[in-house]
Amino acid sequence: MTYDVRKIREHFPALADGAAHFDGPGGSQVPDVVAEAVAGTLCAAIANRGVVTAAERRTSTVVAEARQAVADLLAADPAGVVFGRSMTQLTYDFSRTLAKKWGPGDEVVVTRLDHDANIRPWVQTGVTVRWADFDPRTGELAAITPLLSERTRLVAVTAASNLLGTRPDIPAIAAEVHDAGALLYVDGVHLTPHAAIDVTALGADFYACSPYKFLGPHLGVVAAAPSLLETLHPDKLLPSTDVVPERFELGTLPYELLAGTTAAIDFLAGLVPGAGSRRSRLLGSFSALEKHENELLARLDAGLAALPGVTRYGSPERHRTPTVLFSVAGVASQAVYEHLAAQGVNAPAGSFYAIECSRHLGLGGTGAVRAGLAPYTTEADVDRLLAGVESLPRA
Repeated sequence: MTYDVRKIREHFPALADGAAHFDGPGGSQVPDVVAEAVAGTLCAAIANRGVVTAAERRTSTVVAEARQAVADLLAADPAGVVFGRSMTQLTYDFSRTLAKKWGPGDEVVVTRLDHDANIRPWVQTGVTVRWADFDPRTGELAAITPLLSERTRLVAVTAASNLLGTRPDIPAIAAEVHDAGALLYVDGVHLTPHAAIDVTALGADFYACSPYKFLGPHLGVVAAAPSLLETLHPDKLLPSTDVVPERFELGTLPYELLAGTTAAIDFLAGLVPGAGSRRSRLLGSFSALEKHENELLARLDAGLAALPGVTRYGSPERHRTPTVLFSVAGVASQAVYEHLAAQGVNAPAGSFYAIECSRHLGLGGTGAVRAGLAPYTTEADVDRLLAGVESLPRA
């Protein structure tokens, strides 16, 4: 199937300003159909969900369609799709709910590869914390098994590092975690925009992601088996429903953003021509997208490797998302960021909330420059970034 990046870019009004966007890992640009879905919902008659008025029915349909769209994206059960303000907020909510059943001597495992949103909520539950390190040279996660015990209640791990792109072997980790009788909470925020996801095949008990990283609006999602969610009882308002998944969705949902999420997933399903169910079209689109992004990633890796004084972190030879973290000798990463921005290349610098990862790499809280590819990235964009780095003033 042909991946026509030029045709895809026509749907992104933000690209008209001419910038080359490598800031997708922090939040992607949005196609026109997403904005139209958000505006259309805001302009339509909507109300609290119900079945009596047309406005109530419209709102109920928006929610049901969004749950089904996310379920198709993740190969999940729509009855286990929970929406929230952000992945961070949802992870805190679930950590507090799960911790109600934990006590002295219980343990959780977190990794230094993760975004802090999948570390701090678990550390702050107050139970014993075991840390999984990673190899600073390769970016590969160390074995989880030695950290597991009969007191392990949950392991929190990223499906892909938002700083390095490293993709741990989640199915293998899941098997080890479940053998120990623990739960697995997977941060899929950085992986979901780049690969076809099947939460059952991954073995994730909870899978968290963020639509605004995959061309959608700002909100968060956690997918889990409805039967698992039935065993959890979050703090909630007395008159609010106790039905799953609604019992985890505190307050009124942002209906317009749910409509935008559905539109984003439909857009992803149409990245390449295809027929069949939305799930089958998503699989075809992600297959083509991975090929497109991997070709650009190879171009970016090779270009950076050829430039003097450039250090890339992690291992380019390893399977990873199309994400590159790099620094330039003698030039502060913030200065690299600003130099590129002045040339219309958006590749920010920092630790991007992966503070443990940045520190373990020896970069402290400052981090380095991150360049992430997206469905709308072109060869010309990559070449502009490389030319910008090459043109840096050196001391």
